[in-house]
Amino acid sequence: MNKQVDTIIVGGGSAGCVLANRLSSDPNHRVLVLEAGRPDYKWDIFIHMPAALTIPIGSRFYDWRYHSEPEPFMHNRRVYHGRGKVLGGSSSINGMIFQRGNPLDFERWGNDPGMASWDYAHCLPYFKRMENCLAGGDDFRGDNGPLVLERGPATNPLFTAFFAAVQQAGYPLTSDVNGYKQEGFARFDRNIQNGRRLSAARAYLHPVIGRENLEVMTRAFVSRILFDGQRAIGVEVQRGRSKPEKLLAGQVILCGGAINSPQLLQLSGVGNAAELEKLGVNVVHDLPGVGENLQDHLEVYVQYACTQPVSVYPAMQWYNKPWVGLQWLLFHQGPAATNHFEAGGFIRSNDDVAYPNLMFHFLPVAVRYDGTSPGGGHGYQVHVGPMYSDARGSVKIKSADPRQHPALRFNYLSTDQDRREWVEAIRCARDILNQPAFDGFNGGELSPGTAVQTDQEILDWVGHDGETAYHPSCTCKMGVDPLAVVDPNSMAVHGLEGLRVVDASVMPYVTNGNIYAPTIMLAEKAADLIMGNTSLPAATIPFYRHG
Repeated sequence: MNKQVDTIIVGGGSAGCVLANRLSSDPNHRVLVLEAGRPDYKWDIFIHMPAALTIPIGSRFYDWRYHSEPEPFMHNRRVYHGRGKVLGGSSSINGMIFQRGNPLDFERWGNDPGMASWDYAHCLPYFKRMENCLAGGDDFRGDNGPLVLERGPATNPLFTAFFAAVQQAGYPLTSDVNGYKQEGFARFDRNIQNGRRLSAARAYLHPVIGRENLEVMTRAFVSRILFDGQRAIGVEVQRGRSKPEKLLAGQVILCGGAINSPQLLQLSGVGNAAELEKLGVNVVHDLPGVGENLQDHLEVYVQYACTQPVSVYPAMQWYNKPWVGLQWLLFHQGPAATNHFEAGGFIRSNDDVAYPNLMFHFLPVAVRYDGTSPGGGHGYQVHVGPMYSDARGSVKIKSADPRQHPALRFNYLSTDQDRREWVEAIRCARDILNQPAFDGFNGGELSPGTAVQTDQEILDWVGHDGETAYHPSCTCKMGVDPLAVVDPNSMAVHGLEGLRVVDASVMPYVTNGNIYAPTIMLAEKAADLIMGNTSLPAATIPFYRHG
């Protein structure tokens, strides 16, 4: 038993990098970060080149490569789920889109019992603290934080047509979807700086990696948490083929995300006691909410052929890739310096919805995440899906073997609300993409295609074609109800000492949009709670509410 430190952080992903930075700012506090994946090497273009994002997703070198259990409402498909297995976690392989969520998301959080300090007024100051918006700061946006945010240029003529089309369809533009008014369409913020991906590791960890009280171990697989009674005292970790090693700490903070954190808790005897006993796991603490309440965003591509040669399709062809790559290597410019998710927006799918429940990403190319193109030529598309599905799933270990992936059950399309909003989402997308603004470009719908028209045909197509938007969350939720796992005022696991969880798993409800930004925010706020700092003053300023 060795390596006595003050804090062990399990997971060097988005939240783990934030906590490593903030907790190690006290030179007397010794922090050890354990990341199961590889380092984010400076030379690794697959991480740092924005347009190369399709390569690490699905690669065993960067990705945990999870699959769901057969989804009963999606033709029993096993839906692929990529999660980052590299320093920086999923922020090193994601689409680099920065979306805070709607202010009313955090009002919803704050309205739950015991969650008053997580309303929008209390979260906004932490969003501002983490941001360095190149577009400038104001009452809603920060301009002095570690996370540099670049606004997508969206200069391609297809973006111009898209912005005109949404207005023709009756939807507004907004100046900033992360500011006063989320509802509407705008250019998107993204985590790109000077043509390179700005992951959480680059923004938070690398600038302080030289601190004497901070150590980072990569390729360090944590198999269980060590307990002395009801107190966590360390972890068991394996590096390569060496024998498992026991590392001691004053506290352990899990930052593995919505899949790894509940998995590690269950492997360590924290979870539903009856289920763990059946698997031969020694129960430390009966906490039935561990792994429950799983939420995610499902999305599809609605794709159209383009009659004019203005899309970015040529840049993706093998004969142009050497020049595209050279532009990026020499100058960090050109088609490889963007994530191409440069614009989109948020709308309400019907007048009964209080605030936006659909998110759109527009791309000036028709292509899937795996790089395949249905039309084999110029095109454009939107990614669209409902943001507030009331479907709930679970993360459950299948055995006491830490190397075996847990069972992921999302239950996509399992509720009346979910199915209704999916039909509305596809009809809204088609309405926008068939407005007169696209007349000069519209070469016909490629996917789902004109044969898909009725509600049931749409749902069947979504069942066959839908993909995760990579936003699993809420499996160790904050709160005080019987299924709550984490104390919202300390991030401590209920009923245990010396053990905390800080990552997307502690969200009680998934937010509207990509979840990287709210994960960073909650880690910033959690750092103050853990260190005993005075929380930032609440920012009680009005924000947009429809009507």
